[in-house]
Amino acid sequence: MIMELSKKKCTSCEGGVPKLKPGQARELNSQLISSWEIIDDLKIQKTFVFSNFIETMNFVNKVAEIAEQEGHHPVMHIYYAKAEIELWTHAIMGLSENDFILAAKIELLYQGFGKKQR
Repeated sequence: MIMELSKKKCTSCEGGVPKLKPGQARELNSQLISSWEIIDDLKIQKTFVFSNFIETMNFVNKVAEIAEQEGHHPVMHIYYAKAEIELWTHAIMGLSENDFILAAKIELLYQGFGKKQR
């Protein structure tokens, strides 16, 4: 489940890897703490809500650190008290297991984040 995904490491993807089929993406999505929205079977998206802008930025900066460690980078839209995160594997223009590994790590961060920051 999420612990299994969160313990994995993203693998380098230079293309040539097949995109996940819709059923595979749904199965990996079901292993997350809470489902992310699957958009057009090409990307996943989730919005994270915070108390204020500083808390949002602290979270986004920690996500950036995790993304850099994993070598897999999300698109992030930052608002005053929320951050919207989109994941897909750019090299294949679709979803790969890497997207769900990073999503699992982001969700674990968010779970512990509020307790430390609020």
